[in-house]
Amino acid sequence: MADPSTSTTTSAATTPVLIVGAGPAGLAVAGCLQQRGVRATVLEQACGVGNAWRNHYQRLHLHTVKTHSALPGLPFPDDAPRYVPRQGVVDYLEAYAKHHGIEPVCGETVVSVEREGGQWLAHTAGGRRFSAPVLVVATGANREPVAPTLPGQDAFAGRVMHSRSYRNAEPFAGQRVLVVGIGNTGAEIALDLAEHGVVVALSVRSPVNIVKRDVMGRPTQLSSIALSKLPEPLGNALGSLLRNLTVGDLSRWGLKTPSVSPLHQLRHDGKTPMIDIGTVDRIKRGDIGVFPGIAMLTRDGARFTDGREQAFDVVLLATGYQAALQPLFGSVPLPLDARGLPTVLHGDGALQGVHFVGFDIRQAGGLLRTIAQQAERVAARIAA
Repeated sequence: MADPSTSTTTSAATTPVLIVGAGPAGLAVAGCLQQRGVRATVLEQACGVGNAWRNHYQRLHLHTVKTHSALPGLPFPDDAPRYVPRQGVVDYLEAYAKHHGIEPVCGETVVSVEREGGQWLAHTAGGRRFSAPVLVVATGANREPVAPTLPGQDAFAGRVMHSRSYRNAEPFAGQRVLVVGIGNTGAEIALDLAEHGVVVALSVRSPVNIVKRDVMGRPTQLSSIALSKLPEPLGNALGSLLRNLTVGDLSRWGLKTPSVSPLHQLRHDGKTPMIDIGTVDRIKRGDIGVFPGIAMLTRDGARFTDGREQAFDVVLLATGYQAALQPLFGSVPLPLDARGLPTVLHGDGALQGVHFVGFDIRQAGGLLRTIAQQAERVAARIAA
């Protein structure tokens, strides 16, 4: 889409719809609007679409099947595997933008937005201003890394890094790595390190729901969607049963199972289960150690809450991300949950004309599927 025209009265570039973010959510909304004949301007701080996917660790694949992960108006290629790899997702997002004629205004980091005369005005770090009556915020739930300072970190002689900086196992050859957190990122990075012969362990502070990516050839994503349509108590009970039958009790290996089902935890806490693609087998074989929470870092490694100590050269924090939305809106309060994610799709009152897409992590079936559904709803509302 072309750059918006510049208004001489407001000295801001004006457009019917302003979309912040050229990741899957921003592209999906722009594509859906394009199909409805509505022009949108997409602002992107990076130099291309899907920047987050470009910078993920190299072995990453979608954990959701391609048929339920495509954005509206363009399926994944027929020759793409069932679980599309990282570069395949990047290629798809580029193809999606080209297919729908989306040309983001790149290199523009939005630092604040405000309401001015019935318009939403976005200010960028480069000093530009963009104005529109409709604002779609699609900056993502994983905008900024969460990197807590661990007790004793100043005394640790090794390196502490966030998982955002991890690309592959090569730089860690010959080192001892402690991965903090067993979400999907932590579990897969630990697996990647183990497969390349790196001495690796996981620090797991809390009970964790673990599900297999596939059970007897059937993707767990499809089972999750089916269970979510049942009455909640029944869906939860069947989800727990399926988890117990396929994963079982892992307490002897240091992994505790929550009392609630994976589906309950997703719906109520926004916490996605760890989708296992081989990490559990490596733990059982002893290739990946498991420790409880960190009591403190020592000069040579870590002391854990059970009193054990172990030497490590690298502590890798797979401790997640935050959306960091409130600073964009200044003193205008946003409807956010405890994790800082929007609780609405469409704003009202002081947020009239604002839509939040790509932040609902509580739906069964994966975030890309939810984004596709939300993009259609938002575009239909805007076009109407």
